[in-house]
Amino acid sequence: MRYLFAFLLVMHGLIHLMGFAKAFDLAHISQLTKDISRPVGVGWLVATSLFVASTILFFVKNDFWWLFVIVSVLFSQILIVLYWQDSKFGTIANVIILLIAVAAWAQWRFENQYKKDVVETFHYTNSLAEPVLTLDAISLLPDPVQRYIIYSGAINKPVLTNFKIKFEGQIRGDEKSEWMPFSTEQYNFIDPPTRLFFMKATMKGLPVAGYHSYKNGIAMMDIRLLSLVNVQYQAGKEMNIAETVTWFNDLCLFAPAGLIDKRIQWESIDSLTSKATFTSNEIMISAILSFNNQGELINFISDDRYQIKSETDRKVVRFSTPVSNYVEHNGRKYPSYGEAIWSLPEGDLTYGQFNTKEVEYNAKD
Repeated sequence: MRYLFAFLLVMHGLIHLMGFAKAFDLAHISQLTKDISRPVGVGWLVATSLFVASTILFFVKNDFWWLFVIVSVLFSQILIVLYWQDSKFGTIANVIILLIAVAAWAQWRFENQYKKDVVETFHYTNSLAEPVLTLDAISLLPDPVQRYIIYSGAINKPVLTNFKIKFEGQIRGDEKSEWMPFSTEQYNFIDPPTRLFFMKATMKGLPVAGYHSYKNGIAMMDIRLLSLVNVQYQAGKEMNIAETVTWFNDLCLFAPAGLIDKRIQWESIDSLTSKATFTSNEIMISAILSFNNQGELINFISDDRYQIKSETDRKVVRFSTPVSNYVEHNGRKYPSYGEAIWSLPEGDLTYGQFNTKEVEYNAKD
């Protein structure tokens, strides 16, 4: 699809050279029956240049490529109107290109909301001091949790104030739904608990964007087709609880250094299992953490997360995230693969598969 759009941009741009060639008698253009003055011929050349520049910006993923495309289309359409009889069918290409550019603008605008929230969050979260995490600081935690933190490489490194994660994977609504490929970027902040998550996905060949915002106990989910048409918006008490579980899930899986948090109460179960209860903003959630003998966290199970399908269909369902394939980067280890599972009455549903592409600790704005 990306290459097809680039091809359309280039070919549509090159067609404008016919007007330039006609004006300067560079070639016999039988398709253009009206005379074209040289100043207007230069205009046709400018249109070609605009489309070529737009293609280059599109390929290098410039944030504002869509703006150049819109300018190119408007300039092109003025020329087409002036020579309507000969060039009216160029309007079809302009409309197709314009629709794609408008969709890109909508995604830029939607994603910019997420980026602004990230910048604002850096300004009010607790990110001043970064003392080094020591063995003494984890000495009162259950043994498997201590081993996990040590295994992760967090000891003698700065205590975490935030972390950033990028994923790629696929997600679906149920077993009958098609998998939707996606890529995500998210920022998690420790104090106050904040999770800002932006997803780009493809559904039946069409782009879908989603923004999950969880700020100090208040959460919302906004899913949009083409970043314009609202597919789903959820907020409210159940969403706040669900995202508290998700925030804590991220902390356990990717930021074990944060498990020294005083808002977490620990209960030892056995040598490979511990229960954690997290309380914040009058919301209390808990999870069972399962470890292997190597010290890796291999599963997170919570009975406090809501499965939210609509305003009226919200129910608590067992939620688990088995993870595996730990990798090491900059001295810290984290899982490179994970799944998200609902335990439904009819059986377990794996609704998400995640491949970790990047984790950055104590990121800067």
